Amino acid sequence: MTETQTKKLKGIAASDGVGIAKSYLLVDPDLSFSYNQKVSDLDNEKDRLDKALADSKDDLQKIKAKAEKNLGKDEAEVFEAHLTILSDPEMIAAIQAQITDNSINAESAVKNVTDHYVATFEAMKDNAYMQERAGDIRDIAKRIISHLLGVSLPNPALINEEVIVVAHDLTPSDTAQLDPQFVRGIVTDMGGRTAHASIMARSLEIPAVVGTGNAIDNIKNGVNLIVDGGAGDVLVDPNQEEEIVYARKVGEYYARKRQQAELRDKPSQSADGIHFDVNANIGSPKDLDAVVKNGAEGIGLFRTEFLFIDSDHLPTEDEQFESYKAALQALKGKPVTVRTMDIGGDKQLSYWKLPKEDNPFLGYRAIRISLKQDDIFRTQLRALLRASVYGDLWIMFPMIATLQEFRDAKKIYEEERDRLVKNGTKIADNIKLGIMVEIPASAVLADQFAKEVDFFSIGTNDLIQYTMAADRGNDRVSYLYQPYNPAILRLIKHVIESAHNEKKFVAMCGEMAGDPVAVPILMGLGLDEFSMSASSVLPTRSLMKSLKVSDMKELAEKSVNQQTNQQVIDLVKSYQK
Repeated sequence: MTETQTKKLKGIAASDGVGIAKSYLLVDPDLSFSYNQKVSDLDNEKDRLDKALADSKDDLQKIKAKAEKNLGKDEAEVFEAHLTILSDPEMIAAIQAQITDNSINAESAVKNVTDHYVATFEAMKDNAYMQERAGDIRDIAKRIISHLLGVSLPNPALINEEVIVVAHDLTPSDTAQLDPQFVRGIVTDMGGRTAHASIMARSLEIPAVVGTGNAIDNIKNGVNLIVDGGAGDVLVDPNQEEEIVYARKVGEYYARKRQQAELRDKPSQSADGIHFDVNANIGSPKDLDAVVKNGAEGIGLFRTEFLFIDSDHLPTEDEQFESYKAALQALKGKPVTVRTMDIGGDKQLSYWKLPKEDNPFLGYRAIRISLKQDDIFRTQLRALLRASVYGDLWIMFPMIATLQEFRDAKKIYEEERDRLVKNGTKIADNIKLGIMVEIPASAVLADQFAKEVDFFSIGTNDLIQYTMAADRGNDRVSYLYQPYNPAILRLIKHVIESAHNEKKFVAMCGEMAGDPVAVPILMGLGLDEFSMSASSVLPTRSLMKSLKVSDMKELAEKSVNQQTNQQVIDLVKSYQK
């Protein structure tokens, strides 16, 4: 007797692992209302609006707290942005004006104003930051209207049995409430690997398949599902044989994790004994526990902008000093690479309004702000210099496009160092000074930069999207976010060779550094340091242990001479077999 044919959905492999459980459809309730309904008691409508805004803020404060507990402060920052929008006096005034001027109900006023914002932001096709804000506005509008109607939104935080969450899309507020103890997998119609839901799923270590296009239409509530987050497959109502096969895969996945845990205190080296540094990325000292727990050999990226984002004021020199000191002490002599403030683009501060720009990702951000408003830069550099005596400090400047920018930044650094030394402040004498290579111009000119910097750190997230002219957060062009495209690999090869020709060190701190398809190629290209999320350190160390650099050099050479992203993927798979 043959088994019945199982329905299989294909999507994007967003978070590794296998989940087996019943489906839990996360669908919105009916939020319909009488549009542009005329009202006579305008004060009552404004009171209703005020209460709905207050209740929405209360919701978001609770969601943010849960997100910080489950995901850490970095991932919870999106809710601070939502709270800022909810408190925006211009938006609130516009909604109130709609009620007053048109004598309409509060629901309609909220819809009219937020629809206008969404349409405006979505029209900015080349502005990723503003397009992301459109999604935030939709999420916020839905929450306000639900309170006006007295209707409860789905509350993923209340899930108390093992399920696989199925949704058209998951907002950041939905994902932050998921408890990995009960949520065994995530399936969505929308999204890509770099969407909020995908990033959070990886942080929570929940298997996820996104971008299926039609999961909601093909999956009923309570049906058995299998989610293979490594392959991008979703099996709907699997037969017994398939359940047995995938149950074995679950066991294999956890067995791998146990084996990887045994490598916690082991060096990262290839099968033929070549050593690599496998480090972790952090956003604040609160992330240090995960770095130590996973046995990282250092911190390859300390994103200091989160010290600014998490504060309600520009952090003082002493406040920054304490954070840098804590990181250096926790690593006990292992290297700590600190990126100077990378504010701008999608990282905005509530207390410091940057000028509005048509394309903030290509605008006034990172080192460009630091060089223009050098009082803030100098404060940060003094804090770093003072902390340097507590460990092995490496400092890197973000978004460097020209040699003159690096020289100007280095000059300010040297001025502050000399000033502190003259005042009798102790400073380490082995501080390394480098740059992020994330702009194609600096990658192409790496042979010249290598004569002046101490090290490079390749930021692949931006390097890929700038090289391919494709916003990594835009679903319409997500097919162009190609980490293995030979054009990207050739840039990386050039940067590594340029560094090594000058006997300089080269690291990578973008998501590609922990990508199991990319790691073999990067080993073959001779990358010195791989820095990634702390949860990826042990899987990467385990992968390296199984590969010979002599073979990976051959793979790397073939990879850079392929024609397409897919050809490179296929080539890596053939070597892994």
